[in-house]
Amino acid sequence: MDFLPLFHKLQDRRVLVVGGGEVALRKARLLADAGAVLRVVAPVVRDELIVLIGEKGEQLLRGYQLSDLDGVALIIAATDDEALNAQVSADAQARGIPVNVVDAPALCSVIFPAIVDRSPLVVAVTSGGDAPVLARLVRAKIESWIPASYGQLAGLAKKFRARVRTLFPDVQQRRVFWEDVFQGPIAEGVFAGKLNEAEQQLEAKIAGAAPQALGEVYLVGAGPGDPDLLTFRALRLMQQADVVLYDRLVAPPIIELCRRDAERVYVGKQRAAHTLPQDQINHLLVKYAKEGKRVLRLKGGDPFIFGRGGEEIEELAAHGIPFQVVPGITAASGCAAYAGIPLTHRDHAQSVRFVTGHLKDGSCDLPWGELSASGQTLVFYMGLTGLSFICEQLIRHGRAAATPAALVQQGTTQNQRVFTGTLENLPQLVAEHEVHAPTLVIVGEVVKLREKLAWFEGAQQS
Repeated sequence: MDFLPLFHKLQDRRVLVVGGGEVALRKARLLADAGAVLRVVAPVVRDELIVLIGEKGEQLLRGYQLSDLDGVALIIAATDDEALNAQVSADAQARGIPVNVVDAPALCSVIFPAIVDRSPLVVAVTSGGDAPVLARLVRAKIESWIPASYGQLAGLAKKFRARVRTLFPDVQQRRVFWEDVFQGPIAEGVFAGKLNEAEQQLEAKIAGAAPQALGEVYLVGAGPGDPDLLTFRALRLMQQADVVLYDRLVAPPIIELCRRDAERVYVGKQRAAHTLPQDQINHLLVKYAKEGKRVLRLKGGDPFIFGRGGEEIEELAAHGIPFQVVPGITAASGCAAYAGIPLTHRDHAQSVRFVTGHLKDGSCDLPWGELSASGQTLVFYMGLTGLSFICEQLIRHGRAAATPAALVQQGTTQNQRVFTGTLENLPQLVAEHEVHAPTLVIVGEVVKLREKLAWFEGAQQS
């Protein structure tokens, strides 16, 4: 993170703007909106800028002087003279005054973000000066998502904030209370323009409020690795959970999308090397929920496809713990799609089977006769360790040794690697290319289509 986002209170504080043209005017408008008192220094100043200066501000129709920095809280250099801009920056930083030089990030100690103003709610987006157009495009997306009435909702919350703090001394209880307000009928009333009704509802809610005794568990599928594949619902729950229990297969960029102040607990498992046994994970889910916390159980792929999600919600149901389940894109569909391998195809595969590479007891005792039938695609999860045995058994039970097969390592991420071969030489590919988990194994005629359909630039074709 090159810049730490901070919001400055500039109400009635003096800000120096060096420059009097169009660029200076754009910055001055933002400063005036924030209540700043403008000191503008330039030989010529635009009429619109003079209006913004007003009676409180200063208009100095001359060149820049070092004394112009006296008593200011922020400095903006907005001239077309690069040497002058650099001098202003050096002078400001020598005095420890925040300075912004327009279109020169290297000379800035602070930068102007793209702003979504729903005062008192304000959202700022920045690229650190590297791609301001991209930041503005992101702002436009946020603008379309956040109604103008969000500011009214924030104002309503401000009106009742002190009373809610008194009612709920515990920060966890307050957070749950406000999230219910902001995501329920009270918020909808504000969005519909029914401010009086919304305020009455909030009054009634406060009058009848009681601390929440029991939390909730969110069983969320994080998908195969690419954060863009998360569902909207998954992201919403990730950002409101108090505790996050996450697996080894959950990509770090996805974990970073969780609420930053949430407690994070790693419960990852590898073959024969479990950080926590499954029964202890179940116990933690129940424990945190009974403490009144919202618990996010974040799983790679989909929680109900080789994710032990069923075992976990059985335990929750037994203890009367409320829970939600959010499906995720399972590794088979995600990794195959990014590798350019359709799992079904009218000419090659009329069915697809998802198979675990090892059973609960650690064995690989599978219905090999069924799996060896033609016209189907096989996708093996956790099959890397027993790959030689899997290939031998499929060939022994009738699947042709020349059957196309693929290895997809870290699918859907920028580290994705894809290697294609046959059942006969797949184990050899693992040794030659040092393939490591997490890797998905795909077997079937559809693998031949990869040569035509590979599209993801992160993939490497063998």
